[in-house]
Amino acid sequence: MRLSELKVKQAAVITKVNRQTVDEGKADLIASRLETLGFIPGTPVKVIAKGVFGGDPLLIQIGFTRFALRKAEAHKIEISSQGTAT
Repeated sequence: MRLSELKVKQAAVITKVNRQTVDEGKADLIASRLETLGFIPGTPVKVIAKGVFGGDPLLIQIGFTRFALRKAEAHKIEISSQGTAT
């Protein structure tokens, strides 16, 4: 499952950040930046809110930190769902 598919108030654990090689083998800068911000395997994550029009952007919480991610960015993050959080 992808982070972009997670429902509001639902908790999960990050399993992988997908990297795509772009032109001439250059690194995926978005995936690298996500990992630098703390989106690493084993980290609990929760969707706090979704945008009104089309659900973009997503408000994501890791620990006490909140991030606004586009769906395309959240789609790079694979998760394992843990059910609904309170």
